[in-house]
Amino acid sequence: MKLHMNLGEHSYDIILERGCLAKLNEYADLSHKAMIISDDNVPQKYIDTIAAQCREHVVHIVTHGEQAKSMASFQEICADLLEHQFSRKDLIIAVGGGVVGDLAGFAAASYMRGIGFIQVPTTTLSQIDSSIGGKVAINFNGVKNVIGAFYQPTLVLADPETLNTLTTRHYINGLVEALKAGLIYDKTLLELFETGDIENHIDEIIAKALMVKKAVVEQDEKEQGLRKILNFGHTIGHAIEADNHLHDLYHGECVALGMPYFIGDTLLKERTRSICQKLGLPMKVETNHKAWIDLMKNDKKADHDTIDTVWVNEAGLAEIKQMSLKEIAALLEASK
Repeated sequence: MKLHMNLGEHSYDIILERGCLAKLNEYADLSHKAMIISDDNVPQKYIDTIAAQCREHVVHIVTHGEQAKSMASFQEICADLLEHQFSRKDLIIAVGGGVVGDLAGFAAASYMRGIGFIQVPTTTLSQIDSSIGGKVAINFNGVKNVIGAFYQPTLVLADPETLNTLTTRHYINGLVEALKAGLIYDKTLLELFETGDIENHIDEIIAKALMVKKAVVEQDEKEQGLRKILNFGHTIGHAIEADNHLHDLYHGECVALGMPYFIGDTLLKERTRSICQKLGLPMKVETNHKAWIDLMKNDKKADHDTIDTVWVNEAGLAEIKQMSLKEIAALLEASK
């Protein structure tokens, strides 16, 4: 399946096809020098498959995990690009999950004010969500994604076959973003989680989630309005993630923990919790409300003492509501 992200001069294709990893050269011009950025958890065969299609390439491997999205990793990539004399005509290919895509994308956006960038997502999280839309970033001083840019890839190539090598926890972690897409925009996706065999419907789940994000980003590329609904569950989720030092819990797990706070309908909240339980996601976390509120002050959606929150009161419909940090603190306390 081919989807076209229609963003004017920043438009690009999204390829979702089993076996497409070996067909990158059919969709992209690989005649220029390419830096393949990946991490030490990504199977070597995926990197080799991409490298074999490039005319000239350099491989840069980072340590897996959220800690790779650091200023130090960014500087190491830039130094490597300079050492190998990469020009503005060359490109970066991110092969891996959301961390690799964010880090590589930020390097691509920054080096020489922007070079070509291809996303080859190999996890459920990156195929469903993070590889499209153009948000690239690194973490700083314990705050997630606080330094970044909007920088669209030139191509996204998602091969569901790569999901076969994921651990169960990583596989489920990424599915949370699809569940989120169902809650905020496409209730049929939510229903698919309730009634369908997830494993046998994974291609359909990825496709539906991609179409949700595509529809939203095309209407609001720079997150001035509608795109904020994609942050559902992330306001508290990011705070939980940072409070756990960006490694004890995975991103999707934290988003799942953050979503129920902003579901207004009791029945829908129970449906959501039932799905999360079915997926085997953590249902509780040690609460540290004061720390969470302090961390929210650094949230990109925060404006001094207020923050734009995303509420879902009906499946498939999201509402953006500005709340004070004091109101959110009261909400957290009431949810104990």
